[in-house]
Amino acid sequence: MRRHVALVGMMGAGKTTVGRLLAARLGRPLVDTDAWIERRAGQRVAQIFAARGEAAFRRWEARALADLARRPPAVLAVGGGLVSVPAAARRLRRLACCIYLEAPPGALAGRLGSGAARRRPLLAGAGRHLAPRLARLLEGRRRAYEGTADARLRVDRLSPRRAADLAAWAAAALGSPALAPRPGRARGRRRPS
Repeated sequence: MRRHVALVGMMGAGKTTVGRLLAARLGRPLVDTDAWIERRAGQRVAQIFAARGEAAFRRWEARALADLARRPPAVLAVGGGLVSVPAAARRLRRLACCIYLEAPPGALAGRLGSGAARRRPLLAGAGRHLAPRLARLLEGRRRAYEGTADARLRVDRLSPRRAADLAAWAAAALGSPALAPRPGRARGRRRPS
């Protein structure tokens, strides 16, 4: 049953920032899958990649999805590569209304900044070539993002608040059960202006 609203997309698209605003707007918790993994593994994402490799990290993402299947409705900020694993993408689609936060590589590079290569394992060694590296990653994932998404939202020229408003509207238009108010809480929904 699709009870969550999930934000998917590349690193730097604003999934956590928009997710925080969207969660507040919907009165739901935010679950960032990378943060979930770091808490459970007791290591940073970069440390997991360095010590055990990408495949081990993807197994942690599968555990996160299994946990989310048992949780009440939430807003999910999903790791950028999760949907590149077909089984994970299928499971996410069963769990959530998925909104793809889309931005071009240059905008992603600008948002991530010069320290991204140190913080993001898949960008290690990119240096001044961050945008081309992001372009290659995006090209490899674009189909997965589009195939997983119920809606696409181009975010490179939107404020995080406006993106959250549009994501809430898209989820409501798609009939997401995650938007049903909790018992005892009245919440009006309006189309963002």
